Amino acid sequence: MDDELFKLNKGIIPACDVETLDELEYIVKQTSELKGIVGYKVGISLALQYGLKKVITTIKDITDHSVIYDHQKAGTDIPQLGNLFAKVCKRSGVDGAIIFPQSGPETEKAFITALIKEEITPLIGGEMTHPKYLEKDGGYLRDNAVDEMYTIGAKIGTEYFIVPGNKPESIDHYKKLLKKFVSDPKFCMPGIGRQGGDITSAFNVAGDYSYAIIGSGIYKSSNIRGAAENYCKEALHA
Repeated sequence: MDDELFKLNKGIIPACDVETLDELEYIVKQTSELKGIVGYKVGISLALQYGLKKVITTIKDITDHSVIYDHQKAGTDIPQLGNLFAKVCKRSGVDGAIIFPQSGPETEKAFITALIKEEITPLIGGEMTHPKYLEKDGGYLRDNAVDEMYTIGAKIGTEYFIVPGNKPESIDHYKKLLKKFVSDPKFCMPGIGRQGGDITSAFNVAGDYSYAIIGSGIYKSSNIRGAAENYCKEALHA
């Protein structure tokens, strides 16, 4: 299942955190045929307003690229909601779903297992891109909790991991950790562009399966196609 999520080993995933379906449709039409675009990420800004199925259909009427749903943040509730979450994603046509299992290991296991059962690829997040997230930096999460999130995901079938693209040292740490459990961990990386990360640095550390999640660097550009094309060229040559 995981091997079919993206058609390329490296590429760009536009994060479509916009407010209207017209904006979403424009982004997809401008970018979907570019070499290097591998999928699209949508989140609550569209799903809560229009319904997840309508959002996914809008994209899939234009392209056959995979669509990733980011509930921002799924995996932060009780384990019993994993099945419901997975079924809604399945009925809506979601290909992959992002989980940040901050509610603990039982919730993480339940959500991942439910997604796999529904043939939806789980993408597991742990560390985020912004300051003051981990305890050592002044945040709420104990420092080794993130290692546990990634490790649990890897042990029960996850191959895709969300890591901060603006923190190469963190990417390197998680790659070394995950290689103990997954032969080819695949990294999807936000934090590139306006949050300070760059594709070449992040991809060089992440390795063979590297995907940049680009949000405002594309959708806030005055030339969406041009911006996406530049990111794609860098990704394919990294």
